[in-house]
Amino acid sequence: MEADAVSIWPRMEPFLLGALQVAPPSKLSLHYLRKMASYVRTRDGCFPSMSWPMWRHIACGKLQLHEDLAWLYFETFDLLIGHVPEERLEWAECLSQCSNKSELDQQRSRVELIVVVAFEYTLIDAFFFLLQLSVDTLQFLLFLYIQQLNRVSLRTSLIGEEWPSMRARSPSRSDREAKTSSQNKNWDDQAHLSFVQSHLGEILELLVEPGQLSQSGQVLRGCQISLDALRSLALLLEGSAGPGRAVQPVHRLLTKPPLQTQAGFCSASRCFPLQKLLLCLQNRLALNPFGITACLQSGKKLTWAQQVEGSMKRARIARNTHTAPPGSKMVLMSQVFKQTLAKTSDKLNGANIKIHRCADAFIYLLSPLRSVSLDKCRDCTVVLGPVETSVHIHSCQNLRVMCVSGRIAIGVSSRCTIHTLTPTRPLLLPGNTDITLGPFHTFYPSLEDHMGSVGLAVVPNAWDRPLLVGTEGLFNPSLNSSSNPAPLCYRLLPPAEFNTVVVPFEMEGDTCEVPGGLPPLYQAAVEEKEKRIQNWQKTVLETPLNKQQKQQFQDLVEVKFHEWLLETGHRQELDSLIPPAMNSLKDSTTDTQAVNHTKHMRTGRAVGQSPMAC
Repeated sequence: MEADAVSIWPRMEPFLLGALQVAPPSKLSLHYLRKMASYVRTRDGCFPSMSWPMWRHIACGKLQLHEDLAWLYFETFDLLIGHVPEERLEWAECLSQCSNKSELDQQRSRVELIVVVAFEYTLIDAFFFLLQLSVDTLQFLLFLYIQQLNRVSLRTSLIGEEWPSMRARSPSRSDREAKTSSQNKNWDDQAHLSFVQSHLGEILELLVEPGQLSQSGQVLRGCQISLDALRSLALLLEGSAGPGRAVQPVHRLLTKPPLQTQAGFCSASRCFPLQKLLLCLQNRLALNPFGITACLQSGKKLTWAQQVEGSMKRARIARNTHTAPPGSKMVLMSQVFKQTLAKTSDKLNGANIKIHRCADAFIYLLSPLRSVSLDKCRDCTVVLGPVETSVHIHSCQNLRVMCVSGRIAIGVSSRCTIHTLTPTRPLLLPGNTDITLGPFHTFYPSLEDHMGSVGLAVVPNAWDRPLLVGTEGLFNPSLNSSSNPAPLCYRLLPPAEFNTVVVPFEMEGDTCEVPGGLPPLYQAAVEEKEKRIQNWQKTVLETPLNKQQKQQFQDLVEVKFHEWLLETGHRQELDSLIPPAMNSLKDSTTDTQAVNHTKHMRTGRAVGQSPMAC
């Protein structure tokens, strides 16, 4: 194996799912993280794993962070590292039994006692609870460090771009495509690489033991990093021995030829010299071969059978799910315009989805997903299958989103309505206006099976308790600053405006109602509207009209109904659901079937027709 063939790259998910899309508070700068790195190694209960009570002590007592913000980072890291669905469902069951904040705090802190008891029985039980509310200390430090990804650069904020260079003057076509389809750094694999290249030295310094640091916290000459500490770097870096070879954590590549010698690994001491390790990694760093750039260049193009002639000419839909390892699977959808797209497929399962610059579209992705990002979309309706980690909405306008998700985050968006079922508090980031939050209000037949497969339960549900996050932590109403979300940037959907939504496809499955039901006020509002409809139908039936009058009344209702369809835009949505000719669905060479093994619902009336008035 030749050294030149080995490449190491930044993993996508820590930056995509772990870095909050807001500038971090100043107390998470390198200066304070260095102090934290020394502190945790010298205190009992902080190393090599750290529980929530210990992190709360450090965050609130030492770094002066708000407790809710401290929990936000702890919870985000927990979402990132992943658990088997059974663990998440068990934890959801524990949280659902908490009726107030005091009980919730006790539940979060009680895990440490459970770990001790579990060790007396079986190793499996101990491992299960350790995963619940304790984190790898060094990986958590690295996670806190990469929050700097979205730190605002003073120079960039003043001049808009970096200093000119020969390389920047003539970007390649692929560079332009990548920039167009990844406007935020969390998706931008080139930004990930640049961040790691610029900060690799500081990242490695956080792994150095306190005994090798000066009194000022600087690393001493000739210091080393242990193999155990370097394992934590697998959170951020991975690689392979060559094209087409298996993807491996970075520490495995560095302890085997040919990189073992270059990195200076000593099998006797099980350590790496810091400077030699740094040089080796810098020489091997490359762009992620499974990132957004590679997906745009060589990813498999997706098409849907249900397409209106001319409406998809600008659209680009690509995926790398056929080649990428778990954690790197992605599907990119860009510039879908005036189109209804529907998909349920194994190719979507566990994938990170990016929906970019779509307009006047209706999108149904009815599969269990890893994460979803909606960027620069407008006037769209998006219905998602259960999302294991997060749904992030950025720079969108007039969006309607329905999802069950581990987390929902909204930033720099306006006039968006979000119907969600989520165990975590929705994050409202800076720049939002006129955001409406409502309860999840739809279903499809396999929804509950999909929820179980990603570890999402119906309780707890925090859809109506958003967390407003600014650049210096949680929003403080006393601070009138543009860096914080406006206190009135959102509202809870009034029950009088609430309506349920029907997913217009038949599929196999047992779910026949909204999982967990509707909140009582919203259920009462639905029942009241149903009662009014029944009273109206009864009034029509009891009205003494002759045959000609009934026909005139029927015509009038249909005219008004079609006017309403046009005014609200629902006519386009209904028309786009008309099934294409069956022969257009038969394509064995491309991924074209609209909703696999589904049929359009048979409602007893043609699509686009008005309901009967009598």
